[in-house]
Amino acid sequence: MKIGIGIGDFSWPVTTDEIGSVISRIAVTADEAGFDSLWVLDHFFQIRLTGLPPESPMFEAYATLGFLAGQTRRIKLGTMVTSVAYRHPGVLVKSVTSLDVLSGGRVFFGVGAGAPWNVPPAGPGTAFEAEGLGIPFPSLAERFERLEELLQIAHQMWRGDERPYEGRHYQLVRPLNSPNSVQRPHPPILIGGSGERKTLRLVARYADACNLFDLPGTEFADNIAGKLRVLREHCAAAGRDYAEIEKTVSSNFDLGEDRQAGLGDLLAHLRELAALGIGTVLVAPRHPWDDATLEALASILPDVHAIQPRAS
Repeated sequence: MKIGIGIGDFSWPVTTDEIGSVISRIAVTADEAGFDSLWVLDHFFQIRLTGLPPESPMFEAYATLGFLAGQTRRIKLGTMVTSVAYRHPGVLVKSVTSLDVLSGGRVFFGVGAGAPWNVPPAGPGTAFEAEGLGIPFPSLAERFERLEELLQIAHQMWRGDERPYEGRHYQLVRPLNSPNSVQRPHPPILIGGSGERKTLRLVARYADACNLFDLPGTEFADNIAGKLRVLREHCAAAGRDYAEIEKTVSSNFDLGEDRQAGLGDLLAHLRELAALGIGTVLVAPRHPWDDATLEALASILPDVHAIQPRAS
């Protein structure tokens, strides 16, 4: 089993000019310890899932990944996940490609339709980042249409196909992408979300990995076995080999006061996920990362990597 770490809570008790060194230390430690990947949220305001107010620190994802790419050597890097509404597809593919080239081929392309609801405007004082920053945020149905077009554009640009793209929402006269990605045929595409009719269908048609939710006690707690069954059905309908798709989940953990017991519980849970067919778990603590938590998790990496997911 592979394991990645997610960094989304930046509320360390340090001054603003010290945050960069804290993030850098976490990334370098994770890289040297042997974690498989590192992920950042693609948000502009802090999200309520963390329990923090929107004013809590949040960094732009691709600037952060570029900063971390220059300080790490082997760990994979990605966003969990980019909302299709936040960037034009041509610019987004160019950003991901640039990171892939400059990092030596270490980037995942994490993308999705965005928050699974239609957010009503709230006006001044809003906690909703798109409204707050003046970013157009279409209906959920339209965002799914745009997501499919984005995926088509990404595949075309990574193929090196410069022919005009004519979609309902996007028109690209010359989708030139030079230099093209180091990873061939393209950086792995991960689609976040567990919607059975649209999201998992898009995974089967366009993606290399899915990301489901393993967050009990929140609105993001999937019946993972059920979602994987649906994904298998979509793969069959699309003529896609289900085994080709990397199955990942986002999860969180709390080691508690007895760290050894907490690590044992975490390992037991990872084995449960592997028995369902999950091959990669992306974890974050229920508080900002600290050295002790990261070192404790690193201590069980050999045990995690020895876990064998159930064959597809």
